[in-house]
Amino acid sequence: MDTANHHVKDFSQPFDMDVQAIRAKARRDIESGAVTDSYRADRATVLKLLNEALATELVCVLRYKRHYFMASGLDAEPAAAEFAEHAGQEQEHADRIAERIVQLGGAPDMSPRGLTERSHSEYVEADTLQEMIRENLIAERVAIDSYRQMIDYIGDKDHTTRRMLEEILAVEEEHADDLSDLLR
Repeated sequence: MDTANHHVKDFSQPFDMDVQAIRAKARRDIESGAVTDSYRADRATVLKLLNEALATELVCVLRYKRHYFMASGLDAEPAAAEFAEHAGQEQEHADRIAERIVQLGGAPDMSPRGLTERSHSEYVEADTLQEMIRENLIAERVAIDSYRQMIDYIGDKDHTTRRMLEEILAVEEEHADDLSDLLR
């Protein structure tokens, strides 16, 4: 195996951590909160991506809530219940993203002004139950692709943000499956 292009750890050497230096640095840089020198991502870019994800989640909450209240017809009850459940989960995503933005020393942008421009998904009101389901499925597919690209960008530079985005992505994939089932 060509080890020139691979990082090979030598586990035969003892691991020695300088705990005193870590403690001193923690005390010296206390104002930085959760962001330490070992943070390897471009914080400004991560904050921008997270604020876009926050806007996307907030737009999804609003769209799902409208569709929940506007759903009507014989088949409306299961779809409306799905819309309500998804709205709650999208709000949880928004809250988690906002918390992470603050942990990284940023400010969550929840301003209604420009919300739809910052969002990756669109706010489409839709008139019929079928259109509502389709628009929500389209939005979920947009979110899935957006989260995948963010996860790829972050890579191994910010494990906490990556893990959060992966967890949110898994729920968005479930939402897409749920909506796809409703279309059948």
